[in-house]
Amino acid sequence: MDEILAFLKEAEVYYLATVQGDQPRVRPFGTAEIFEGKLYIQTGKSKEVSRQLQANPKAEICAFKNGVWLRIAGELVRDDRREPKVHMLECYPQLKAMYSADDDNTEVLYFRNAQAMFSSFTAPPRTVSF
Repeated sequence: MDEILAFLKEAEVYYLATVQGDQPRVRPFGTAEIFEGKLYIQTGKSKEVSRQLQANPKAEICAFKNGVWLRIAGELVRDDRREPKVHMLECYPQLKAMYSADDDNTEVLYFRNAQAMFSSFTAPPRTVSF
């Protein structure tokens, strides 16, 4: 999982795909951290992405760097505990201007039943499950 996190951080931006009804929705994200052995991302409960994930937790991430792309597919599960929120905000202090571990908006989610695939045009795909 460290390799997956390092890739996401080096890419800086990844794209998160969700579903709204029968329509795919994709947007840029930048938060990713490992907490208690799980890969977490962060958003706000007031955002449409949060409502989409609560209706259908299946999601996919895609990031690209140096001719290699990483796709992560799985379910994103909301974790309402304070500890993972604090961890994420400590790792991304710039978010503290908009979010707090104690507000009703900050949302952290972790991947469950996930599979990551590293792909390129020059090497066979490699899959990691977590």
